[in-house]
Amino acid sequence: MGPRPRRRRRAALPAHRGPAHLEEAGGALGGRDGPAPAQAQSPAEHEAAGGFPPEGLKLEPTQGVPMTAQPRIAQPRVKENDYGSLRPAELGCWEPTLTVSVVIPAYGSQDKLDLTLAALAAQTYPSRLLEVVIADDGSDPPLKLPEIRPELCRIVPSLSGGWGCAHAYRSGALAAEGDVIVRLDADMVCFHDNVEAQLRWHHLADHIAVVGHKRFVDFQPGALTPREVHDAVARGGAEKLFESDAYELHHYEKFIEETDMLRAAGAQASRIFTGASASYHRELYLDAGQVDGDMILGEDTEFGYRLGQAGAVFVPETASSSWHLGWSTTMTDGARATRYCQPFYANRVLVPRKRRPDPGRTWKVPGVEAVVDVSEAAWEQARATVSGLASGLVSDVGVVLTGPWSRLDDGRRDILGDPLLDLRLIREGLGDDGRVRLVETAPDTSFPAPYRFRCPAGWVPGSTTLRRLIQLVEKEGYGLVILDLPGDVQARFEQTRAFARAARVTGPGGDRDEAVAEMFGAHTVDGADYGLEPAGDESVPKPPVDWQAKAQKWEADAAKWQSRANTLDGELKTVRAELNAQLQRRLRRRIGRLRRRLLRR
Repeated sequence: MGPRPRRRRRAALPAHRGPAHLEEAGGALGGRDGPAPAQAQSPAEHEAAGGFPPEGLKLEPTQGVPMTAQPRIAQPRVKENDYGSLRPAELGCWEPTLTVSVVIPAYGSQDKLDLTLAALAAQTYPSRLLEVVIADDGSDPPLKLPEIRPELCRIVPSLSGGWGCAHAYRSGALAAEGDVIVRLDADMVCFHDNVEAQLRWHHLADHIAVVGHKRFVDFQPGALTPREVHDAVARGGAEKLFESDAYELHHYEKFIEETDMLRAAGAQASRIFTGASASYHRELYLDAGQVDGDMILGEDTEFGYRLGQAGAVFVPETASSSWHLGWSTTMTDGARATRYCQPFYANRVLVPRKRRPDPGRTWKVPGVEAVVDVSEAAWEQARATVSGLASGLVSDVGVVLTGPWSRLDDGRRDILGDPLLDLRLIREGLGDDGRVRLVETAPDTSFPAPYRFRCPAGWVPGSTTLRRLIQLVEKEGYGLVILDLPGDVQARFEQTRAFARAARVTGPGGDRDEAVAEMFGAHTVDGADYGLEPAGDESVPKPPVDWQAKAQKWEADAAKWQSRANTLDGELKTVRAELNAQLQRRLRRRIGRLRRRLLRR
């Protein structure tokens, strides 16, 4: 147990109602008759029963991604991250239909896991729609199911080939079968309506990422029993399990409040995503590429970034809460944790961009993906455009060149009269650049890169073009910026998250530009004003100026002239001193002569 952080007081959340309100609502949420422990399913029983969800809720596979048990709901068009237009159901007064898998990565600490499961056994969300999957990350001795646990509860081992919280969670999520996944730490005690509070948002849209509220508390082993926790949660009294002023909140709470509960946070909303208590549709989880098992620490921040680029709307759920039994790593060892995460974030996370301070570098996730169609371009045009992209002030650029590359073969041909000559020259001249990819067709979005720049071949971005476009989008939030060029030609600068969300709300064949304009805004500028120019006779832009070398030369010149000035100033002072001495001698002689004349008279 690390040192305890300084305590902070916080105004109490709205009162949490106990099970009585379920009876008032006609039992729509399937409340339990008393706090008796539910029976769990073993893995064998789980398989024999046909898995989850129970019989009657049919899951149909499609393209390798499981469908939800319900028809796909019409998707709302949320502007930026302003989810205020959504109206979630009042707790206890609605009937859920989505199945949910609570996935818990765990390593040892059986005592805390028992308390976590005891709280989950007393949730107001219908037990027939809720399963719990515990991913055991190689605990010794292995974890076991306690007596008090949810009705549908099983332990699965982490997959081979990795270790750590992220790898265990990824393993558990792959075994999960619910429409929605709730990610929960193995040292969390949820309030009675915690799952219900998060799930009500997921019934409104399939691209919402809900972050659950949590309170960190200094927990001593043996302070609570699973029965005490279950009974307190079941009667709506989880808030009283610990002293009201003896807890810490996550440091992101300040940012949440400053941005109107994230409604005004824009792209920065993904920064607050933490995995201790969070949820999303399984389909969104898969679209975002799943949690990265290689991230031993900070995996939730990295995955939150990818959720954002997949089009997620981030919602902080404060109507319910949970106790985090013990302090987080950043609370007890923040400096070392930050040092460890810095290179991982710089390599993979672009929100905010200041995570990537090193200039002139390329990274795992590019800051901008540029797409250039070279199907009919001359070698000189492609070379000029790529050189302009590679020599700008934004260095973390990936370049995608689209063209019919599969048509190129090594058969005998007229070398200089080859109709595919330019395509061959482009492949040879640019294809081995580590920043360049040659593809037949560009993907729908540049995920996980935050921006895509579509540039026509033969047009050359200036050194500041991409930087100014990024600054414009970060300031105004535009999802699309169109750059008009002469000859009815256009370039485009697109926000990845905007077009990913547009794809979700419009469906196949929908007008994504129109959806982006409605949700994020679109803007048109003159390409020349942003430094985009046609390729000149030399075909390539001038090499970038070595301003550091020039500055050093200017400093050396300045030092030389300063030294010369100091010398001249010294010489001037000497001359002045000599002139003053001569003048004083002359004055003394003249005064002496005048004095003698007066005396003779």
